[in-house]
Amino acid sequence: MVATPEPKYMSPQEYLEWEEKQPIKYEYINGEVFAMTGGTLAHATIAGNLFYQLKNHLRGGSCRHFVFDAKVGVSEKGPFHYPDVMVSCDERDRNADKVIYHPCLIVEVLSPSTESFDRGKKFQQYRRISTLREYVLIGAEQMNVEVFRLNDRGIWELYTYAEGEEIYLSSVDFRCAIALLYEDVVLESDESETASNK
Repeated sequence: MVATPEPKYMSPQEYLEWEEKQPIKYEYINGEVFAMTGGTLAHATIAGNLFYQLKNHLRGGSCRHFVFDAKVGVSEKGPFHYPDVMVSCDERDRNADKVIYHPCLIVEVLSPSTESFDRGKKFQQYRRISTLREYVLIGAEQMNVEVFRLNDRGIWELYTYAEGEEIYLSSVDFRCAIALLYEDVVLESDESETASNK
């Protein structure tokens, strides 16, 4: 989640050095830094559920998986973002300790305040990462997963998944019932049904 920008322009190197000393996380876009704000419990639970499922799937392999606090760099000059979940299977990221530059999978859990940015400018920036094969958007208010997958012709294709279905992430050969991503999550539709039954 992105709040208002801090007004000072920074070079990518200045940002990386400055952010290490800050008490909160900041994203970096075109020389400006943006404070990250807190998300909802549903947002955190969905990201945590996916991370848990991916961790079990990837255990013992060569891929590294990250949740919340791992920074991705579109290039060494930025932009720099904090995806909700990310996986890199690239040897160049094997010993990274501050920034991942070669992810194959990036996941964002949508919130009303950032949805248009996640779908638009952020996806546009992420598509510049040559190793990226899938970009996933997960709804936090209703059971809905959208997977943008890069095909063999270099075209991004959209695959959608809804309640009762199994999602598939080809970049890491991962299958999972969509219900597992929403385990322990109270959706708006659930709250409306509860209210109408009273």
